Amino acid sequence: MPASEALRRGFESIGGECVFTCERDRYSQQTYRANFPGDQHEIADDIREVNAAEIPEHDLVLAGFPCQPFSIAGVSKKNALNRPHGFACKAQGTLFYDVARVIAHHRPKAFLLENVKNLVRHDKGRTFGVIQDVLTRELGYQISSKVIDAKSWVPQHRERIFIAGFRDPNDFSLDDMYIPDVSGGPKLGTILDKQSDVPDKYTLSDHLWGYLRKYAEKHRLKGNGFGYGLFGPDDVARTLSARYHKDGAEILIRQHGKGPRRLTPRECARLMGFDAPGRAPMLIPVSDMQAYRQFGNSVVVPVVEAVARHMAPYISDMCGHAAVRQHTKSSAAPFDFRCRRGPHTTRQTRTDRAEEPAPVEPCPPPLAIASRKRPR
Repeated sequence: MPASEALRRGFESIGGECVFTCERDRYSQQTYRANFPGDQHEIADDIREVNAAEIPEHDLVLAGFPCQPFSIAGVSKKNALNRPHGFACKAQGTLFYDVARVIAHHRPKAFLLENVKNLVRHDKGRTFGVIQDVLTRELGYQISSKVIDAKSWVPQHRERIFIAGFRDPNDFSLDDMYIPDVSGGPKLGTILDKQSDVPDKYTLSDHLWGYLRKYAEKHRLKGNGFGYGLFGPDDVARTLSARYHKDGAEILIRQHGKGPRRLTPRECARLMGFDAPGRAPMLIPVSDMQAYRQFGNSVVVPVVEAVARHMAPYISDMCGHAAVRQHTKSSAAPFDFRCRRGPHTTRQTRTDRAEEPAPVEPCPPPLAIASRKRPR
């Protein structure tokens, strides 16, 4: 549910073993513990208060530093409130440097960072330029970045930037990653419950539905694009956000004979790829409000799985059939992963790497991953 959980699930699919987790939000910790009850390590709280030397050794860092200072919605809100955003936001914007601090101390073989698409354009590109400079010039890593839309895997238009880095030079590139044809992507009907099975509490009240329509019309007359999103089973949804619990405006589902409704938390789990055929449903031990916030702040699991498969041959090469470790970051906490021994993965050539990959066998011995969740 938290971003760290999605990153962890993605790299567990190639044999990763989590050895360290960091999550500041107590409700996200609750969800995390419920879904990983067998963990032998405690969940660290605030990454800013964690001594890098106390984090277990790891081979791969997976990190999602706070997106609010860089997202379009976050920047607009902070501008309206006359608050700083980007790196000027001391509460969240500078947490990237805590990721860099951990990487500098442990020198993992590789890392994967995730953030909103707007990170590339924030402050006219200067923010992303600083991040690239820190990762390459100061830390000495080779990096590749790509904005990936999740709608090739789930019925949701959700663009996120992924930054992959390797300590040793190689020919890795996210541009070569196989991405399924969007035209063949799933529609909302694949994740929606039958209308008769959805409790009435998810249907908008007449008052709220009337307010949303008036609000949308007011902005339409002004030439703005603000408003609700109304979808059916043959559609692809807008981006699910952390504010979804307020009114559900960005993704409303049409209903027969009554007003539209919000998605249920279980439908959100499917929309984000946590629940999928052949996979046990994730546990949701928190309230609907907290569940919506966590799903809106998370990463789409099958997208991370696809990136993990693309990185797997290179991670395996660097490990030389020896133990691999990963480190993943979330809101204010990291976690470590180890990759279990398995057959060596054959690397594809550059000419065929963009084709659909064959199933990836688990990497060599335990791959250690450290995960960290964003502070809110």
